Amino acid sequence: MVHATSYEQAVKVREAIAHRLAEFGLELHPDKTRIVYCKDGDRRGQYPVTSFTFLGYDFRPRRATGKTGTLFTGYLPAVSKAAKKKIGNQIRTWRLGRRSGSTLQHLARLINPVVTGWVNFYGRFYRSELTNLLHRLNRHLLRWACHQHKGLGHRKARRRLAEVARAYPGLFAHRKAGAYPVGWATGAV
Repeated sequence: MVHATSYEQAVKVREAIAHRLAEFGLELHPDKTRIVYCKDGDRRGQYPVTSFTFLGYDFRPRRATGKTGTLFTGYLPAVSKAAKKKIGNQIRTWRLGRRSGSTLQHLARLINPVVTGWVNFYGRFYRSELTNLLHRLNRHLLRWACHQHKGLGHRKARRRLAEVARAYPGLFAHRKAGAYPVGWATGAV
């Protein structure tokens, strides 16, 4: 990743890098080498490419809050769409709703190491994107509770999971990241 102050400078830098790599028999990958305009509240120009993905993060214009509480548009990273899809696939492969022989503690031991890794890596920037994804775990745990306790029903299962979240807030790693079940704070469902 190389930063430039103008489009012309970016083209010159790209050409210089291509020339230098050619000296060693290498070349820039045509699909992975692009000039991207980092559009934000201060940079309002119109360019064809205003976002890119790097190391599992999508960099693009996003709403942000300043130190004084004012809203502005910043050019910020967040978990990428591809990473979200991969995380969602991993959550589905756990089949939490079908593990009726497991306890909540066992489920926590199963998923916490992986979820902690996601939170530590993808939760570093714009955590709300990851937290919205991690709420899926609560839905899977709700299915587990309904399957585990036949006849409990969604409403009572949701209330029970909220009680467990209040009693043991650190049981699941996704809750430490802010993905609590519905009604955990007030007891309302």
